[in-house]
Amino acid sequence: MELLDWIVLSATLSFIVIFGAYKTRKNTSVQDYIKGGNDTKWWTIGLSVMATQASAITFLSTPGQAFHSGMGFVQFYFGLPIAMVIICLVFIPIYHKLKVYTAYEYLEGRFDLKTRTLAAILFLVQRGLAAGITIFAPAIILSAVLGWDLVTLNIIIGVLVIIYTVTGGTKAVNVTQKQQMIIIFFGMLVAFYMIVDQLPQDISFSNALDIAGASGKLEVLDFSFDLSNRYTVWTGFLGGTFLMLSYFGTDQSQVQRYLSGKSVKESQLGLLFNGLLKVPMQFFILLVGVMVFVFYQFNAAPLNFNPTASQAVLNSEYASEYKELENKYRELENDKKALVLDGVQLEDKNRIKELEIKSVALKEEAKTIIKKADDSVETNDKDYVFIHFILNNLPRGLIGLLLAVILSAAMSSTASELNALASTSVIDLYKRNVKDEKSEEHYVKMSKWFTLGWGILAILVACVANLFDNLIQLVNIIGSIFYGNVLGIFLLAFFIKFVKGNAVFIAALITQIIIIGVFFMDWLPYLWLNLLGCVLVMSIAILLQTTMKRKVEIIN
Repeated sequence: MELLDWIVLSATLSFIVIFGAYKTRKNTSVQDYIKGGNDTKWWTIGLSVMATQASAITFLSTPGQAFHSGMGFVQFYFGLPIAMVIICLVFIPIYHKLKVYTAYEYLEGRFDLKTRTLAAILFLVQRGLAAGITIFAPAIILSAVLGWDLVTLNIIIGVLVIIYTVTGGTKAVNVTQKQQMIIIFFGMLVAFYMIVDQLPQDISFSNALDIAGASGKLEVLDFSFDLSNRYTVWTGFLGGTFLMLSYFGTDQSQVQRYLSGKSVKESQLGLLFNGLLKVPMQFFILLVGVMVFVFYQFNAAPLNFNPTASQAVLNSEYASEYKELENKYRELENDKKALVLDGVQLEDKNRIKELEIKSVALKEEAKTIIKKADDSVETNDKDYVFIHFILNNLPRGLIGLLLAVILSAAMSSTASELNALASTSVIDLYKRNVKDEKSEEHYVKMSKWFTLGWGILAILVACVANLFDNLIQLVNIIGSIFYGNVLGIFLLAFFIKFVKGNAVFIAALITQIIIIGVFFMDWLPYLWLNLLGCVLVMSIAILLQTTMKRKVEIIN
């Protein structure tokens, strides 16, 4: 990185933190601090909801996912528009009518205190872990690529977020996320333009799509019923809808974004805006990853994009074996380059696909060698692909801008999570169990202390976390383990009126144990856990309530 990159990066992040803290420094009531004064416009809600979900993981992992596996990941989001419509029609009117601060307040009125507390605790556990991952994701990748100290990076990202989130609460999160989304959209558009611009002169965008298609990267829709396939049309519409319903309808980090709306209509328009824009945005980010793949058909690419992995194996006794594999990989890449430079003809497509399969096989072989050299090194390099392209192929200044995009996304998502964690802690646990009457200032002060506490805990989680198969999958896996259960509780509350608190509470405990067991036994792709958890908790609760009712009737 050059001086210009540092200036762009530092100026962008400093502006976000200072602007957010300054604009919201006078929040003194719980209404202002937790619900943003209930004066948020629909476009701010829409951008804030989108920024909360679009963490740094989205902009690091998603292009790498497309680079390796193609566009199929977009199917994950197919259920989102459906979920937005349901939440607008059912969830939002109820929340606004009851004037709740958190989603879980409603559960006490409908069921009882223990059910409310259980749902709040499930949220705190999964979102507390996710907050650490949203800090850790960009930190470990930037650390590996730039050589920065990982712990220091975790602390810097966490402290920047804590400063304005503690200062201004929900309004600070909403205000800063507008700026962050502008930076993110602009940065990704610039990156896309630069990738296409750096392709050979005689390779148009249409030619680039032909090359990607011949390599199997543009296979968007999969209608198969293969449960071993994580991303299909069916997992997107069924599992994805339940995941999105759970996330946007019951996760306080999202609910708090639209509870700050000026009216029911503003909140609904904000969510519908997100529903219309989110799938195209994800499609575009995946397309960026596909264009990076095409770029590397004409430019040298490493056998493994994680520099730590490459360094570990080249400094080991397996260096000669790895270099021999690199030579084979280079020959394959040259063969592919020769084919695509001549233009992709119909007869070339099978040959290109064949070469791509061999290339993937070499990459897998390379991972095996790296593991033999050092089994503590992360061999899955999906999360390193895009950052490698940024640092090695973009001009000075743009590198700083794209790093600002990644860190802005990390900050926006983490800020929403800390804000929601603090609100749930104060409203659902602390305030509900404090017997003495306290002032507004007291609860605002406690919200700030809880925000600070959760921020420190998130930094600690980030410092001890380890890379998973793919970071964006890890966040969704954590959510899927808990979300279906919580969604089922809310659906019982909304629609199944005869079910009472005791039945729901017991059903929720049983369901959570079953879902954790199913996940660790690896019986289903993780997206299906959302549907399974929801169906289980509802079925068990209805069965228990029916049984309890019969016993009462027999006794009487």
